[in-house]
Amino acid sequence: MNQPNSQSVLFDTLTADNGSRIGIVTLNAEKTLNALSLEMIDLLAAQLAAWSSDTGIALVLFQAAGEKAFCAGGDLQNLYQSMLAHHASDQKDDVRANRYACDFFAREYRLDYLIHTYPKPILCWGHGIVMGGGIGLMAGASHRVVTEKSRLAMPEIGIGLFPDVGGTWFLNRMPGKLGLFLALTGAMINASDARFTKLADYAIAQADKQQVIAALLRQPWGASRSENGPLLGAVLRQAESTLEPPSGPLRNHFDVINSLCNRESLAQIVAAITSLETDDAWLKKAAASLAAGSPRSVGLAYLLLQRVPHLSLADVFRMEYVAALHCATHPDFAEGIRALLIDKDQRPRWQPVSEAELTSNGVNGSIISPWPAEVHPLAELGNQFTE
Repeated sequence: MNQPNSQSVLFDTLTADNGSRIGIVTLNAEKTLNALSLEMIDLLAAQLAAWSSDTGIALVLFQAAGEKAFCAGGDLQNLYQSMLAHHASDQKDDVRANRYACDFFAREYRLDYLIHTYPKPILCWGHGIVMGGGIGLMAGASHRVVTEKSRLAMPEIGIGLFPDVGGTWFLNRMPGKLGLFLALTGAMINASDARFTKLADYAIAQADKQQVIAALLRQPWGASRSENGPLLGAVLRQAESTLEPPSGPLRNHFDVINSLCNRESLAQIVAAITSLETDDAWLKKAAASLAAGSPRSVGLAYLLLQRVPHLSLADVFRMEYVAALHCATHPDFAEGIRALLIDKDQRPRWQPVSEAELTSNGVNGSIISPWPAEVHPLAELGNQFTE
């Protein structure tokens, strides 16, 4: 029997009938629900860069090993250890001193930006759990598929972070106040709501995946994205007719969510959501997640969403990078990981303990960059491909 390949990301190509090739990317860390490690990030970035200039590659397909998850987020174990060491050092107040965090977020965000601006179509097959860093991979793909088992969320407030990986960009572009609600509650959504919120483009039954790939191999692929994008879209639209996912909770509660989040201040929004009287289990869980989340993360998510509307995508990633490093310096991020993944007691001790104790200066300071613009670690974003 062949031993399973232990490499965390697998790469292959399939040759279409006309000789063009489809690049296949398979996240291969099934035991960790394909959580995105720094090794995986580097492998993905290098292969995508190589394929970007390969004229024989017509498009790229992202998929994952196993049936449970496309990608459940970032691999937080090494990040946790780096934060503990940084917090105990003489440089604990310098956000630049945690070299691992600086490298991890810089390389992850560069990869996400590369996907957003890639010169070839990227088909992301988002089957199963897609959370945090997984949505970062999926959001920028030109053609995003969800299935009947897809479950998407940005639950970062529960670990003392914020919806990053471009989250403030795509959450801000959702209908009404849905993006704000998802940022503050970390609520999970299904395939139907993923399409409604523009996180996905197509809903296709998982059982039809191999038929879709077979159809892709029959297409007369050309040499440009403008030719190949419509061909890919036509195949996916035809396959989509086999699956009609039920309406999701975001769409069903659209008016309620807009009413809850259409308040004058964050304090009023938090109070409205957490005091909501309802028999709906999904809304109850969302309210409970907000109440249990890091108050500092809630405040930071709200601030970032307010700052995003007039920024370019590259500037959003630069802003999120600074905010992520400030989070790595603050105790809440390490404490959130400890409570969720290390000790697993589900009892994080946040600082501050409530939104009422949160000062605006403390949150606003999290977007102050320690670098001049021209030497920001992500200064080069916006100079490759097209934005």
